[in-house]
Order: sequence, then structure tokens, then C-alpha cells
Amino acid sequence: MPKSSYNSSRRNFTKLAATAFVGMPLLSFQNGFDDDVTDVPKKMDIHLFSKHLQFLEYDEMAKVAAEMGFNGLDLTVRKNGHVLPENVKTDLPKAVKAIKKQGLTTKMMTTNVWDVNDLTNQNVLKTASNLGFTHYRTNWLKYPENKSIEESQLLFGKQAKVLEILNKKLGIIGGYQNHTGKNVGAPIWDLIPILEATKGEFIGSQYDIRHAVIEGGESWELGLKVIKPYINSIVIKDVKWSKVKGKWKPVSVPMGKGMVDFKRYFKLLKKYNINVPVSLHVEHDLGGAEKGRKSITIPKEEVLKRIQKDLNYLQEVWKTV
Repeated sequence: MPKSSYNSSRRNFTKLAATAFVGMPLLSFQNGFDDDVTDVPKKMDIHLFSKHLQFLEYDEMAKVAAEMGFNGLDLTVRKNGHVLPENVKTDLPKAVKAIKKQGLTTKMMTTNVWDVNDLTNQNVLKTASNLGFTHYRTNWLKYPENKSIEESQLLFGKQAKVLEILNKKLGIIGGYQNHTGKNVGAPIWDLIPILEATKGEFIGSQYDIRHAVIEGGESWELGLKVIKPYINSIVIKDVKWSKVKGKWKPVSVPMGKGMVDFKRYFKLLKKYNINVPVSLHVEHDLGGAEKGRKSITIPKEEVLKRIQKDLNYLQEVWKTV
């Protein structure tokens, strides 16, 4: 098959898949919170955030991820990542080759992409699309001091719409991650006006339950319900509030040790038919690997053991709800 025909077919398939991701949650929008759903995968499609293996080269990174039982890697293609954006044309194919050699998928990547006028951003998306990536995380946004929230949302909505057009052309889906603090999207609800400016097919939400719980408290279920039509990928991690040097702060902890009610969350994911790629973030103590450091302070085997424990917990809870 000619390369142009292949790319066209693949992109059309991606578009259909994206539409399905958006459409499936809508089918259950009219239902109550506790409806039962039976058509769900037996195992989660989990990719390891490669930030936690940045002390390893591509081949070993892929090897240990496969041995732990991950479906793939959420590859960091950003500043200080596994692949630097300025080197994407030469280094991303090398990373993909190593990942595929271990039988893993190359669906997900984490980027600093937002501005479509930036040539480097264009190169990142084009290269990733040609190599088969289907999902990526966008850059984060901040509200400027000299504009109102509403004015900023209008501007960001226009930018998201333009980015969606590029994504559609390339056949790749962007997801904006909700993140605690003063970032755009921290309270979930402020993402809606931005995403409503798009068609919600090739741009949407990378939903992060950890940050949703921190910002939403006991109302996180309402945030999930309002954002679910736009969810196209998911980040999973756990957290609790702790006093650090006299100040209360959210602190990442191993899965099941924090405030995230995974049984309830997974039940809702199944009810809403949200079947999208999942990125596991292991941000509790990994001897520096949790922060993406190139040098770690504990043995590699201990890092992998802690990651494995989180993965096993998630798969076990998913099976039981």
C-alpha cells in the first residue's frame, strides 16, 4: 500500500476511534450514578509514565516495562524528557523501535505542545503521528494577570480549536491534564468553556483523578460527570494531605494508601464506558525516579518493585469492582 494511502487509512481509523471515545460516555449521560455496565475490558490498558525510568536508556526502559506487565509507555517527549523535542526526528524513532521490540504499544506521549505556530511543536506531532502514536498530553496553561478568567477562557478556546484542526489533519488526539494549583483546568469546571469551543474529537481531557480529588474534595464525582464526554486518556495516582514543614500539602503515596477511592472511581469508569489509554504515574518515593531524575538514590530493583506494586494494585481493584 502506498505510504499516503496507509497514512490516510490510519488517520481515518484514529478519527473514528476518537469519536467513539467521545461518544461512549455520552450514551450513559442520562443515567444515574449507580447504573451497572457489563461491556468493559477485563484489564486496564495501562502505560507507564516514562518519566519514572529516565535513569534508563530506551532499550532497558522498554525491557523492564514489559517485564512488569505494562501495555506500553507514556513517553516523555518534552524538555528534560526521554526524547527532547528538538531531536524528535532522530530520537523518537529510536525510542519507538526499542518499545516495539519488547511487544509494547506506542500510543501515548507527554509533551509541551500547545502553540500550533511553533515549528518544534509541529515536528513533534508530525513525527509522532507517522510513528503510530494516537494520544498525547498537551502543555499546561496559566491565567494571565491582565485578563479576566472569562477572557482567558475565550482565548484558550480559540487556541484549542486551532490545535484540534492540526490534530485532525495528523490523526492524533490531544488531552489537556487537569492539575492542582493555579493552572487552567485545576477545578475541572473551568475546562468546559475551553473544550466546548472545539468538537471534542481530536482535543479533550486527560483526566487525572489525583488532582481532581485534591481540588474537588467530595465533589470530584460531579467534576467527572461534567468532563466525561471529553475524556480521551487517563492519569492514575494516589494522594493524601500531610503537614510538611508546618504547612499542609498534597503528598503522593502508593496506590490505595491515599484519599482516592479507586473502587468508586473504577465503578464509574465502567458505568460511563470510559475505555481509554491509561498512564500510571508513580510519584511517591522512588529515590528520585518519581521526579524523572537521571540518577537515583535507591537500587533499580527497588524502584521497579514499587512501580510493580502499584500496577498490581490497580489491576486487582479493576477486576473486583
